Order: sequence, then structure tokens, then C-alpha cells
Amino acid sequence: MKKIISLCVVCALLATGKSTYAQTKMAYMSIEQMVSIMPEAARIDTMLQKYQADSLNQTLNTIVAEYQYKDSILTKTDTTKTPKSVLNQLRTDVNVLAYQIQNWQSLAGQAYQAKQDQLLAPIYNKVGTALRTVAKEKGYAYVLNKDVFLVAPDGDDLLPAVAAKLGVKVPTGLNLQPQKPGARPNQ
Repeated sequence: MKKIISLCVVCALLATGKSTYAQTKMAYMSIEQMVSIMPEAARIDTMLQKYQADSLNQTLNTIVAEYQYKDSILTKTDTTKTPKSVLNQLRTDVNVLAYQIQNWQSLAGQAYQAKQDQLLAPIYNKVGTALRTVAKEKGYAYVLNKDVFLVAPDGDDLLPAVAAKLGVKVPTGLNLQPQKPGARPNQ
């Protein structure tokens, strides 16, 4: 009798576990891909190119000019009458400027990334809000980045639904299948 009751309890637990599992729905989407097809993305690309040309390149030119000026004071002029504290400050400035010039690519990359993050933040927020709304409407409990899947059914890709929610047309030829690891995205 105890065996029959134990068997019934185990069967009930297994049946309950399966019904709970069946209710959990998962979907996927590439937020980066969605952001790239947003109308604002082209405008932001143009703004970033302008930032690169007008701000970052001008800053480098200013740093180089300041370095050359201060270095010329130290090397080309008679410094015997210059106070020691001024010479020390000039040497410190030249060293700092030389460091900035040598590490310009890294510094400019960080500044560019910060500007890109600042400009794209509203778009990511807009896409994230639409994604949460679509997932809730369709009853999805989890939405993962599509790059984690090697194989996934088309019906679980929320990109077309999110694009429709935002009023964005998905370009023909846009690869909606998950990318293979190490593959370049089709954008």
C-alpha cells in the first residue's frame, strides 16, 4: 500500500513539473541588429563621423601643437635665465603631452565609445521597451540574445514583431537566423 501511495505521489510530482515546464516560453532577438535597422542609426553614424573629424582629430592637432611649442621652448631657447620651477613644469607638461600623443588611439577610442554609447542609449531604451512589450503580449517568459542559439525556430525570433511595434521595416535580405559562432553578422 505504501508503494502505491509513493508511486502516486511521484507521478503527481512529475506531471506537475511537466506542466510548469510547458508553460515557460522562450524567444530570441538580436538587439544590435534591431538597433542597426532603426531610422535613427544612420543619423547617429553621421554624427559619430562628424565627431571623429571635428572633435577627436582637432583635439589631437591641438595636443601636437602644444607639445611642439613647449618642446621648442625647452630645446631651442636659452633656458639659463628661466626659473627652475618653470622648467620643471614645462618638462612635466611635455611628458604628459607625449604620453597623450603616444596613447592617442586608445584615448580617442574610449572617447568615441563614450560618445557612441551616449547617442545610442535612447535607441537601446526604445528597442528594449518595445521588446518587453512584445514579449509580454506574446507570453514569452524569457528572451535571449539570438547569438546564443545554434539552431532556433523562426517563429521565436521577436525581431519582426518588435520592428512592427516600432514601425520599422525589416530590410529584405536581413539574415534573421542565428549566426554561427565567430561568423560576421549580416547587416
